[in-house]
Amino acid sequence: MTFTALGACPGTGRLGIGITTYSLGVGGYCPFFERGVAALSTQAFANPALGPLATAALRETPDPQGALRLLAAQDPDFEWRQVVIAAADGRVAAHTGPRTRPWSGHITGEGFAVFGNVLAGEATVQAMAATWRERAGDDLSERLLAAIEAGRDAGGQASPDGTPLPERSAALIVRGADIVEDIDLRVDLHDDAVGELRRLWEAYRKYLPYYALRARSPAETPPQDVWARQNDPGNA
Repeated sequence: MTFTALGACPGTGRLGIGITTYSLGVGGYCPFFERGVAALSTQAFANPALGPLATAALRETPDPQGALRLLAAQDPDFEWRQVVIAAADGRVAAHTGPRTRPWSGHITGEGFAVFGNVLAGEATVQAMAATWRERAGDDLSERLLAAIEAGRDAGGQASPDGTPLPERSAALIVRGADIVEDIDLRVDLHDDAVGELRRLWEAYRKYLPYYALRARSPAETPPQDVWARQNDPGNA
């Protein structure tokens, strides 16, 4: 009961995930990264043990399809899983096991994948893919968040009898070559997790220049409350 956008920006080496689900604390459970190599999500009947196994393999040979074959060989329950991998060079490999709960599936393209399980229908991932392509000029973080918003608005999650399932946790995680520029925002429990993630992102993004300045030029960095009064009066 999760839907996810996974993206790679080969030009910058940035990798990112936008993810949301009915379950709690999804940001600490499903996404895995190997900086400069690949990002992935393990979901449906999620097995977090697959994340470190995949990233270790990708560290040696950054081949997403090969990593999926390794997971399939080592996990006797792989047919219950949904695992999607994006390499930093833009290659993507996706697995939606035949025993994941319907509706489940994925759409992949150059440098991205959108996918989910226990969804209201295929329209959820179709809307996510369309939004990803329409927002090609946007920053990776914005593109990922817009994709999961589109999935929510297209029906999001639903139980097999059609009962809508609210998004109760969500995360936006981006890793790049420079750790100072990483983004890791999580909503672990909220009645409207995607809406809350959007609120959090809009507030946080204003402070990205400050956090970079603090890391790179401490002597030139004012106290945060002073900077906030100058640059974000509404939240000072």
